[in-house]
Amino acid sequence: MLQAINLHKKFKTKEVVRQINMQLDAGESVGLLGPNGAGKSTTISMLSSLVTPTSGEVLWNTVSINKNPEALRKTLGVVPQEIALYPELSAQENLAFFGRIYGLKGKLLSERIEEILMKIGLSDRKNDIVKTFSGGMKRRLNIGAALLHKPSILIMDEPTVGIDPQSRAYILDTVKQLVEEGMTLLYTSHYMEEVELLCDKIYIMDQGEIIAFGTKEELKSLVSDNQTIELKGHLLTAEFERELVSHFPTASVRKEEEILLLSMPKNEEPLATIFAIAAENDVNITSVIVKVPSLEDVFLHLTGRALRD
Repeated sequence: MLQAINLHKKFKTKEVVRQINMQLDAGESVGLLGPNGAGKSTTISMLSSLVTPTSGEVLWNTVSINKNPEALRKTLGVVPQEIALYPELSAQENLAFFGRIYGLKGKLLSERIEEILMKIGLSDRKNDIVKTFSGGMKRRLNIGAALLHKPSILIMDEPTVGIDPQSRAYILDTVKQLVEEGMTLLYTSHYMEEVELLCDKIYIMDQGEIIAFGTKEELKSLVSDNQTIELKGHLLTAEFERELVSHFPTASVRKEEEILLLSMPKNEEPLATIFAIAAENDVNITSVIVKVPSLEDVFLHLTGRALRD
């Protein structure tokens, strides 16, 4: 549906994006992760036809948009990182303005405004001036403006930055519903859990390049194929440890104070056996935590932990 082929962008002498290749199929939700300065916003600007690539192509349904972006723009919704609203206008007036830009008018425009206000939870504030809104309300209205013309693809750049937890949860529920309804989504965020919740595939970007791509599980396998089981309990004896090693020959077992840690392949399901061994050895297990690599582990593993400007 939307494809980037060898995208490259240079501002004067500074290379910002290098050899980006991406693909969004119809109905997919795709995440784009990367540290500050990785080139995410520039990439999104090229994909949405706001910035012309130095080289490379963006294809919309196999047709290049580099010189003719209108076909994409008619069916694209963009939620920018910065709030893009008129603060002196009401919520309804803002939506009417953007709706007319999309070519909506008359009864259809009025109906779409009412539908969007309902979807973003602002029907009761439609006549209020936007400058009186909280950050979360402005974010929701920003999203509503991008949905007015019923786009077939939605690009969202950090849509939950700087808002309260309730507004963030509402926005995530709204976006999740859009995905379930078949919206094609490209989503960037600093919050790993948002991308895990919303996205089928994930691209990780750093220093202007795509450095990894795959499903969540494929990316997590880059860090480790193991799971760690953390056991807390009474009478965690040496005999209990030996029994665990005997039953799980592929596992490594170590003790840290009052905690026993087992590392083993993720395809094993050992909990029933562990509890049986504990009962045979009079060990009272009080807590079990199964830990697998997170998306954040992958991100830090690939991009490093040091901050970069």
